[in-house]
Amino acid sequence: MIKVGVTGGIGSGKTLICEIFERLGIPVFNADVEAKEIYNTDKKVIEQVQQLFGHDIYHQGKLKRDILAKIIFNDSKALDKVNAIVHPKVREYFIDWTEKQTSEYVIEEAAILFESNAYLDLDYIINVHARQENRIERVMNRDNISKEQVLSRMKNQLCDEKRMKLADFTIYNDGDRMLLPQVIEIHQKIINRI
Repeated sequence: MIKVGVTGGIGSGKTLICEIFERLGIPVFNADVEAKEIYNTDKKVIEQVQQLFGHDIYHQGKLKRDILAKIIFNDSKALDKVNAIVHPKVREYFIDWTEKQTSEYVIEEAAILFESNAYLDLDYIINVHARQENRIERVMNRDNISKEQVLSRMKNQLCDEKRMKLADFTIYNDGDRMLLPQVIEIHQKIINRI
């Protein structure tokens, strides 16, 4: 099974690109959505997060995501500790999910494929690139947060230049180029390499 990663900075349009791949019949595992679920369902993860931040980090069995975000996006050591708890679980879930798929290849969508070293388990990486000002505006509107909060999250991710160098393909979501032809071209290249 060929495994393809789709990554990009916050607000770059990864989910939109993955929706196009899904319409082409390619299954997509959204690592970020899965991680959010794990925070609330995996007992071991819940215990470890509570050990780090106290029982008040959860309310009625649900993680207080806004509180955790304020902590980890301003404290790199806390972010590293949380990632060390959650990322191995996400990998387990991805491997289990992959084994159930029957398509020619699968996609893992994740914001921090390179930062978490998850890319090492993948055959190809697609980077989604968008101008920083567009990304900031998208995230502010999507998450109803300030520009400063968006920039705080961005500083914990690789810069676009590094992601582009590490990736096998880059899709430009800049409003100047159509997305569908870019996705189809990459899809054909992956199919032809199988």
